[in-house]
Amino acid sequence: MWKNLKISIQNVNSQNANADIKVAFIAKDNLSSTKDKELLENLWADAKGSFLAQDSKILYVGLSLDSKSATMSDSSEVYVYQEAGCSAVRALKNLKIKSASMDLGEFSKEAIFHILQGLWLGFYEYRGLKSSDENHSLEISLSGVEESSLKDSKIICDSVNFVRDIVNTPPNIANSVYLSELAQNEVNKLSKELKNPEIKAINRSNSYMEEQKMGAFVAVNSASNFPAFLTHLIYKPSSVSENTKKVAIVGKGLVYDTGGLSLKPADYMTTMKADKGGACAVLGTFMAAARLNLNIELHAIMGITDNAIGKSAYRPDDILVSREKKSIEVKNTDAEGRLVLADCLSYAQDLDVDIILDFATLTGACVVALGEYTSGVMGFNENLKQDFVNAALQSGELAHTLPFNKHLKKLIESKVADVSNTSSSRYGGAITAGLFLSEFIRDEYKDKWLHIDIAGPAFVEKDWGVNPHGASGAGVRACVAFLDKIAKN
Repeated sequence: MWKNLKISIQNVNSQNANADIKVAFIAKDNLSSTKDKELLENLWADAKGSFLAQDSKILYVGLSLDSKSATMSDSSEVYVYQEAGCSAVRALKNLKIKSASMDLGEFSKEAIFHILQGLWLGFYEYRGLKSSDENHSLEISLSGVEESSLKDSKIICDSVNFVRDIVNTPPNIANSVYLSELAQNEVNKLSKELKNPEIKAINRSNSYMEEQKMGAFVAVNSASNFPAFLTHLIYKPSSVSENTKKVAIVGKGLVYDTGGLSLKPADYMTTMKADKGGACAVLGTFMAAARLNLNIELHAIMGITDNAIGKSAYRPDDILVSREKKSIEVKNTDAEGRLVLADCLSYAQDLDVDIILDFATLTGACVVALGEYTSGVMGFNENLKQDFVNAALQSGELAHTLPFNKHLKKLIESKVADVSNTSSSRYGGAITAGLFLSEFIRDEYKDKWLHIDIAGPAFVEKDWGVNPHGASGAGVRACVAFLDKIAKN
């Protein structure tokens, strides 16, 4: 229902706008400057959340800042403005308001951009296959906003909400064929929409993987009723120069993960439709980057399969040989995402790119380390890691680095193969998974590669910030912000 929100710019003061409600964003220390001073000071003194003054038809939305004049120098203020926009749009939706006006002329361009993101993202709701139609439409008219801010925020948030929809889609619908065809169809539509850039999608299935000796990826798919797909999306901007960077983004697309023969307990299995979050984030990022016309050459690679059980399933004790010709001892078939990524990362390194990022709902250990809301960023290049974290924080996503070290690497050693797919210790599991992936990164790419574990924020079963229950679209805003900085350097 996120498409039922319409936001437009009009060149009249919101006082004169033809709308049911006016929305005013207000800091706690500015209550005395409002039309409803006494009412607010008596009934809304903490200025938290929102407050509807019925007589004046003004919805006041609190900013947890000292004043509107605050700058965007502190990344924490990003969340303040995004959550204020989210609070406003959710209040309007809950009150079943059909039209509202906002004058944002007092805010900085950066603050406006984040308020807009809060509106677009906060209105989202996934209703799945509910038979009752409770969709609500809302029109918001703005003043004091540049057209470019509205356009760019909508492009990014449409991609995030699109990813939320896919990740939320249940596995009996969103199987590997569905996801690969969806990516192909969306890219075909994008190619028609954008005339100048080169945009295309290539769907490669099992025969190609077997030919390429992707033994790890093929093994994960071995018990599935559906084929695996390596879906390669390509975007080249209309004007490519010698300064145009070439980037590959790789996503884990496990449309469902039973754990394989190392079967998950039932209560750990119920959210595994979200295990495709990495590949979906890659698709959403690709679509946003193309629509924003970023000056980068972008290759998005989605490793799509499910991890099923059956008579042909791969087993603990199997030894697999990857595309990089490294052998892998399987100790746990539930550590399957890293097997898919190992072969996809090998494929990406043949594209001669400047930077490789992979996104994956890879480990519960990352959630233990950083909590449900923060992505873990790993790699060998400390500057590159911090650049991504900074971009994520400025976009409104939470991310933090996790450190590699040689002692943890010893935990994935194998006596019968080049590497084990799981650690010999339960501790540091997010890092040892990242170190496993690093085994398939060639020396020339060690400083050009980042691994982003989005297991925590990709799917959370309660509202948080601008994110609803369920899929958040984690990775899209962070990656778009990171690519934007690369494109402008």
